[in-house]
Amino acid sequence: MADLTIVLANKAYSSWSLRGWLALKATGAAFEEIVIPLKQPDTRTEILKYSPSGKLPALIDGEVTVWESLAIIEYLAEKFPKAGLWPADVAARAEARAVAAEVHAGFLPLRRAMPMAVLRKVRDFPIEDAVRDDINRIQAIWRGARRRFGAGGPYLFGGFSGADCMFAPVVSRFQTFDVALEDQAAEYVATMMAHPSMVEWIAGAEKEPWFIPDYEPGVDRG
Repeated sequence: MADLTIVLANKAYSSWSLRGWLALKATGAAFEEIVIPLKQPDTRTEILKYSPSGKLPALIDGEVTVWESLAIIEYLAEKFPKAGLWPADVAARAEARAVAAEVHAGFLPLRRAMPMAVLRKVRDFPIEDAVRDDINRIQAIWRGARRRFGAGGPYLFGGFSGADCMFAPVVSRFQTFDVALEDQAAEYVATMMAHPSMVEWIAGAEKEPWFIPDYEPGVDRG
């Protein structure tokens, strides 16, 4: 039995779960996972068995429970320093943490208009001004990180990092809603979608038996 367990919501829909799971995969450590589907009669009861906040993901490491995505990344960065979840360079690390915190707390118009639904493709989605502002800011973040710190690889700060974990759900949204992006941003989306862990996550979502209309774009919710 693995020492580490991560408790997730549906892989098809849970942006926060994706973030923590990607970081855990990046460590190379063995782990077990538990998936609790959302919008079920016993969802909250089941989540509270693992997460005191009633939200997911939750990382369990023996007596330690970490129940928030960015905190999970920080915990894993300390536990597995060789995983490189934050850049080694001080300036790059500072910016990576800043943009991770920005996407953690911000971009509400985009998140509300474009839910994460990794198995769907939506064409000709109308983009409101507030959502377009979010898209432009995200592209500026990516452009700046790649220009200043991306020489060492294809990800935001060169090597795959916690910042990439935090932006992974945004990448998925851009893919789902077929968002037109500048060339460099489109290349980054393609790079992230081809990452082996992203491919594995989507394959896991395809195997899930749950279809939840509340989280499906374009589905009539009655």
